[in-house]
Amino acid sequence: MTFDQRLAAELPHLRRYARGLCGDPSAADDLVQDCLERAMRKGHLWRPVGRLRSWLFKLLYRLYLNSRQTATARRETTHPDPARDQYVWQDGEMDVRCRQVLALVDRLPAPQRDALLLMALEQPSYREAAAILGIRVGTLRSRLARAREALRDMQEQREAPRALRRVK
Repeated sequence: MTFDQRLAAELPHLRRYARGLCGDPSAADDLVQDCLERAMRKGHLWRPVGRLRSWLFKLLYRLYLNSRQTATARRETTHPDPARDQYVWQDGEMDVRCRQVLALVDRLPAPQRDALLLMALEQPSYREAAAILGIRVGTLRSRLARAREALRDMQEQREAPRALRRVK
């Protein structure tokens, strides 16, 4: 199998993770395109001993971080695709629940969100995920634990009935 064929086989995985990171399908497609362009340009640096997917995810994540930093420096904001909210599942309750969970995930700090999305969407080993994110395995596990705890706390706050306040 050629290098280009291997790249093509990884496209669905790259798109899924990019959409999780960006939230906007068009921005995710741009990110994947930039990643593929860089992978083709730097293909000679990939060692066939390692997994191509890990190498590509590392490229994708670094490009994402770079784009996020430059957008912050230029004070740009990304606007989600309005068509994203128009898709409705047949089970309306499940659709609402998924949107609520995604909204909670979006409120997590970026390092926690990035780690959680990578593990949830692609399910790499801890070692592989840590290498992709450029952190130690212990740091990855800590971020995941904090992300899960924060999601539980946010969910409990959302579901807890609000106490009535007495107004004089």
